[in-house]
Amino acid sequence: MRSIPASPDLLENLVRALANCTLFQGLEPQVLKEAAPHATLVQAEPGEYFTKEGELADAFFVVLNGKAAVLVRRDERRGDEEVALLGAGDSFGDVAVFLKEPLGASVRASEGVVAARFPAAFFDDMAARAPGFGLALARSVAKRLQRAMRQLPMPDHPENAPIPASEAVALLPREFVLRHRVVPLGIDGKTLTLGCVDTPSTALLASVRAQVPGAELRPVRIGSAFFESAVATAAAETPEVPGAAVDTGVHTLDPWLEAMVREGASDMHLSAGQKPKWRIDGSIREIPGTPRLGADSVFELIAPLVEERYGTKFRETNDVDFSYRIASGERFRVNLFRDNNGTGAVLRHIPSKIPTLASLGMPDVVGRFCAQPKGLVLVTGPTGSGKSTTLAAMVDLINETRDDHILTLEDPVEFVHPSKRAHVNQREVGSHTASFAKALRAALREDPDVVLVGEMRDLETVALAMETANTGHLVLATLHTATAPLTVARIVSLYPPEEQESARAALSDVLRGVICQNLCRRIGGGRVAALEVMVVNAAIANLIREGKTNQIPSMMQTGKAQGNVLLNDSLAALVKEGKCEPAEVLTKAVDKADLAKHLNLPLDHAMR
Repeated sequence: MRSIPASPDLLENLVRALANCTLFQGLEPQVLKEAAPHATLVQAEPGEYFTKEGELADAFFVVLNGKAAVLVRRDERRGDEEVALLGAGDSFGDVAVFLKEPLGASVRASEGVVAARFPAAFFDDMAARAPGFGLALARSVAKRLQRAMRQLPMPDHPENAPIPASEAVALLPREFVLRHRVVPLGIDGKTLTLGCVDTPSTALLASVRAQVPGAELRPVRIGSAFFESAVATAAAETPEVPGAAVDTGVHTLDPWLEAMVREGASDMHLSAGQKPKWRIDGSIREIPGTPRLGADSVFELIAPLVEERYGTKFRETNDVDFSYRIASGERFRVNLFRDNNGTGAVLRHIPSKIPTLASLGMPDVVGRFCAQPKGLVLVTGPTGSGKSTTLAAMVDLINETRDDHILTLEDPVEFVHPSKRAHVNQREVGSHTASFAKALRAALREDPDVVLVGEMRDLETVALAMETANTGHLVLATLHTATAPLTVARIVSLYPPEEQESARAALSDVLRGVICQNLCRRIGGGRVAALEVMVVNAAIANLIREGKTNQIPSMMQTGKAQGNVLLNDSLAALVKEGKCEPAEVLTKAVDKADLAKHLNLPLDHAMR
């Protein structure tokens, strides 16, 4: 390793880097400025070691750029084993310094690394005078402990063990078993042996405990063939029918919708000639125990839900959107349509409880967008990426914290927002207004402070949304784009060529931020959001005005301290934190080659 001479510019960059480090997050800017001069900047070439396992720790490090591998010696025969990959913002050696114990792992540069080295004495000083530093250390230790727990070996279930009894398998709902690939193998006293095809997450194990109260879990690893045999045997002995068989004359969707809520499905698909299916964790699969739908079955199931005005529209246009509520209060967005087989429908569950931004894992900058007095904030992503949920959480935050008038324009109304501190009106396209554009024109006469536009579908709606944002209102809206630069390009492309220069100028004035999100399958079940966040400052606004969207990612990279996040950094973090598999996040990347490099994977992974 070699030292890098300090300079005012380097110290300024170090202060910004420390603000993005878990160990220093939440500390006052002045504290960071005082901390930076205590560091020595060091550079390591690929293969060089920062620390060696077993050595006494006389310093801790913060990675500023590059990648470093954490290595643990399991045994002499196997040698060092890589257990984690560190990147910008990660720290190492801090726990050993804090405990004053030998280092528990070696750290070696995987590529060229620049890091800040802080002496042990500085650590003690920081812990004493900055309480937030101790809290950040606790948070860092907790994350590492969680990661280590996921890496503990799980015992293998004997390959020749008998298939579990159907009574044991039935301790968990069939769809839960299929979804998470876990199966109860039996109970001995209070101990439930749980067969797992994949390593279970803590959240999954907590869900199992909730469904089998009082049980102590003993997870064991089973093979896919054993799992499938156990499920098939139990199904043959105890057939499950979660809803009424359509062709028996009992025509009601509610039992299926109740099962949909219970099993955490986001959508239900009904098509003539096929079995009903639902989408769970992004994958579509048949609903267990349901029959194949007849030619008229879908319409017979949906007809009792359809109000006359929607029925008229369906007969005229062959598709219609509306909402439906079951007895439990759970709501669904329904799309009824015709295709080459007859009538089809898709029903999306709208959770009755509006989540908070924190529960969605949104960074603090999203909350800051909600405090903007005016301007345009866009939430973008593909269909089914959770845009509506994020917008609902943002509206709820505004509803709780601002003395304002919130007006939502939706098709149809999804999350219901009762007035809290703010006053809320919700208008539905088709029921309360003819179109988004017409509703936006009327909005300026309805004294709103915040306007939510469910979807900017055309040039007229985009232009009116920008005008509304320019006249002193905060406008929240959605688009179907994958990255922040593509969002800017998409909006400008809607205008005729001769108007695009003025459109860029107008957009640069009103755009405050873009949140692009995608949902990735979480290891052990469920999904987690990967985000790209663009905070529009003077520099980015200038790039928008000049049409230099290709330079926006570089500006976002240098502006991370302001809350900017690049999609590939977010995707790589999900892998590093043990939440998602590399193959999963690669399917969500726009620049797959760059992400493969982030993950230290061969380039051919990006082409799969």
